[in-house]
Amino acid sequence: MFDPYTNEAEVALQAVRTAAQLCRRIQEEMVAEAMVKVDRSPVTVADFASQAVVAHMLHETFAEDPLVAEEDSTSLRTPDQEGTLRAVTGYVSTLYTESKPEMVCEWIDLGSGEPSSRFWVLDPIDGTKGFLRGDQYAVALALVEGGKVVLGGLGCPNLNREMKPDVGGVGAVAIAVRGQGAWVTDMEGGSFRELKVSDRSDPTQARVLRSYAAEHTDTDKIDQLMAALDTPHPPILMDSAAKYGILAAGGGDLLFRLISPQKPDYIESIWDQAVGHILVTEAGGRVSDLSGRDLDFSRGRQLVGNVGVLASNELLHAAALEALKAVGADRRPEGL
Repeated sequence: MFDPYTNEAEVALQAVRTAAQLCRRIQEEMVAEAMVKVDRSPVTVADFASQAVVAHMLHETFAEDPLVAEEDSTSLRTPDQEGTLRAVTGYVSTLYTESKPEMVCEWIDLGSGEPSSRFWVLDPIDGTKGFLRGDQYAVALALVEGGKVVLGGLGCPNLNREMKPDVGGVGAVAIAVRGQGAWVTDMEGGSFRELKVSDRSDPTQARVLRSYAAEHTDTDKIDQLMAALDTPHPPILMDSAAKYGILAAGGGDLLFRLISPQKPDYIESIWDQAVGHILVTEAGGRVSDLSGRDLDFSRGRQLVGNVGVLASNELLHAAALEALKAVGADRRPEGL
C-alpha cells in the first residue's frame, strides 16, 4: 500500500500518531489550569514537544531530507523559559527516556531546514485556540517533491474515524499519498477507511467550513459569500486543519481561507496548507487560491504566489470562484 512511498507513509503515520497522542496528554494535564490563568504555556509546551518528537522520528529514517517546520528552539534557550524547556523535555522523555534539554533543542532545530527538491513540512500543532479550548487541533506533516505535495499525514485527537467531532474520543489519523487516495484510521491504529468528498453540486445547499478566529478570515466577506451562494446552512466553525479532514470525508463542501482585514498582507505558510491540499485532492476534491490558481509549494516557506485558499468537493469549485469574484474576496485590498 502507498507504493512508491510505503516507507514514508509508514513513518509519517507513526510520527503524527505519536505526536498527536502526546499533545492530547499535554492538553489533558495542562489546559484546565491554563484557562484559569489565561496562560498560553500549554500550547507552547505541546508545539515544541510535538516538533521534537516528529523531527527526531523523521531524522532516524530520512536523515538526508530537510524538515521545514514552524518552531525553533531560540526562545526555549533563554533563562526565562527554563521552566518551559524543562516541561517540554519531561514530556519528550516519556517517549525517549534519554532526552536531555540540549538534545530536545537540537531535535526541535532539525525543523530549521530549507525547502529543496525533496523536503518534509510540519505544523506541530495547528489550531492553537482550539487546543486551549479543549477542542479541535491537529498535527500536520507532509512531504514535498519537485514543488508538489506527494504525501500528507494528519493527526486529529478530537475527530473520530468518520472525521466527525468527538472530543475525548479515540481520535483519528488520516494519510494521503499522491495517486493512492486519502485514508483514515483510529489514532490508536486499525483498519483504514477511504475518504471521499461529497457529491453535492447545488451551491444553494453548500456547507461552508470556516475558522473561528476573525484574524484567520474575513467574516464580513464570508457572510457575503453565503448570501451569494444562497445557502441556508450556517458556516461550520472549526479550528485547524481538521476542517480539511471533514471536507475530505464529505462532512462539508467548501472551505474558504480569506484575507483578514486584520492581516491584509498575510501570506499563507506552507505548513498550514500542505496536508489539507493533498488530503482533499486525493479524496476527489480541488484546492486552489481565491482566484483559482494552483497552490505553489516551490517558492519557499510561504505560498508567495497565492492569495488565500479555496478548497472544495470539486463540483462546487467554479461556483465558489464566481462568488468570491462577485463579492471582491478573490484579491488583496488595493494598495497592498
